[in-house]
Amino acid sequence: MDKKLVVLKNNERAASSKARRLRDLAPDHPIEITVELRGPALPEPGNKPLSKAAFEKKFGAKPADAAKVSKVLAGFGLRTDEVCLATRSLRISGSSEQIEAAFKPGLGIYEYSTKGRGEFRGRQGDLHVPAALDKIVLGVFGLDERRVTRRDDEGPLAARASNEPALRYRPHRPLTAVDIEKRYNFPEGDGAGQHIAIAEFGGAFLLADLKAYCDRQKRRMPRITNVYDGLEPDFSKADIDSGSINQEGFAMESMMDIEIIAGLCPRSNITVYWATQSQKGWTDMLMSVFKAVPLPVALSISWGGSEDKGDFSPAAVTAINLRLKALAHLGVTVCVASGDNGSSGGVFDDDAHVQFPASSPYVLAVGGTMLKGTNEAAWWVKPGRQGNGGGASGGGVSRLFDRPQWQQELQIDSVNEGTQKGRIVPDVAALAGSPEYETVVEGVAQAGGGTSGAAPLWAALIARVNARLPPGKQQRFLTPLLYQKVDGEPRGSLVCRDISDGTNNTSSPLPGKGYTVGSGYDAVTGWGAPDGMALLKSL
Repeated sequence: MDKKLVVLKNNERAASSKARRLRDLAPDHPIEITVELRGPALPEPGNKPLSKAAFEKKFGAKPADAAKVSKVLAGFGLRTDEVCLATRSLRISGSSEQIEAAFKPGLGIYEYSTKGRGEFRGRQGDLHVPAALDKIVLGVFGLDERRVTRRDDEGPLAARASNEPALRYRPHRPLTAVDIEKRYNFPEGDGAGQHIAIAEFGGAFLLADLKAYCDRQKRRMPRITNVYDGLEPDFSKADIDSGSINQEGFAMESMMDIEIIAGLCPRSNITVYWATQSQKGWTDMLMSVFKAVPLPVALSISWGGSEDKGDFSPAAVTAINLRLKALAHLGVTVCVASGDNGSSGGVFDDDAHVQFPASSPYVLAVGGTMLKGTNEAAWWVKPGRQGNGGGASGGGVSRLFDRPQWQQELQIDSVNEGTQKGRIVPDVAALAGSPEYETVVEGVAQAGGGTSGAAPLWAALIARVNARLPPGKQQRFLTPLLYQKVDGEPRGSLVCRDISDGTNNTSSPLPGKGYTVGSGYDAVTGWGAPDGMALLKSL
């Protein structure tokens, strides 16, 4: 067999400034990778969701391509463990020596420069692929396990988790489930029969805390299913990604996601997908959601990273975005937090940035608000790094994704030099700052917030609305519907309460460059905070 290799485009990995190489990988080290295949061009999602079978038939990878990849890689001693034509991917496993022969990644063990983050398997430079698979294989994920996204762990939540007073940044009592329902005019119901998914890339699932939270809220316990894919959410395993994340520090974050949805949809079925923060963790998690039976009506993601920082390879961005687009075709609304570092996107240089995957056109990007007296304003506390106790709604104009057709009428330009007509973030907003949300973590009732709290709120609202819709109107990708005209007005302006106060300026980019809240849609709070009953009636 010809074992000539060629460079696999868009899969290069830059050297990490936050890690150093310690040693080569042992030849017998076991490795599992996800291989991405080519497929037909995927059109924009329509108003009517497709079935999985119809999607696979129209847009899945060709069986012949999958068979060829399996055969060629078997020649290197590699084994095909799973084929998913619908998501155009294969799971392949073998030894480090076999992987090196097939892809020439130059794998090694690296150490993070930040104390306590530990070691990980990684690589840098180009990746190769057998010449026989050129233009059939588009991406290979799982070789480099470096952390590619974050949950804003330098912010107020993490500060409180590391022994700062729980109520330091909050003048009012945090909101209960009943408070949320009243503030956002939720339709009556309890989410019965609805399926909701949550993605977690760190933290812990604490059953006793969930029970205590539901008792405090006077709500029954929902049915929770945990799906583990490379991450066991247990405090006895202190780290994931070979030491890159402290799980206990993220327990408040993961439990907040679960508890917000549990309190608002106590009779729903909630599935929590636990994955590593590597590129493979992201692609595999979304593949698992796609394969779920039944499909969730909403997926909540409170994790992300600057879209143009280079943490993801271009191939990984394409693969993740393709999976998000596939879920949109199936009628799943993926609710993604827009970030907690305002216009900086967590980069803190002289430009404004937005976070991925919130910047994908195939998600519902959720920004943040806070209460100023009885009024709701854009979330903004102390411009600058969140570790100082600040925080602001992520939002702006994407450099990575073109402006979708349904945003074409919006006259919002990037504050960066030059005009960029990219996707505008966020689409909607909900409470992120004061007074935040009541949670229970490690037996202690406390408060949590950030756009990490706003995303699961929207996922729960979508489930509550979906439960009240007639069958023909259920399970629809919500985002483009918010921009659709109803009697001459965008639906978003009819189903959201406009936020008219605030900015998301941060001290970096300088000099306090960012976006301003205005009447109607803006790049800080989108269409605004939800009116659940108005959304139900409009849909």
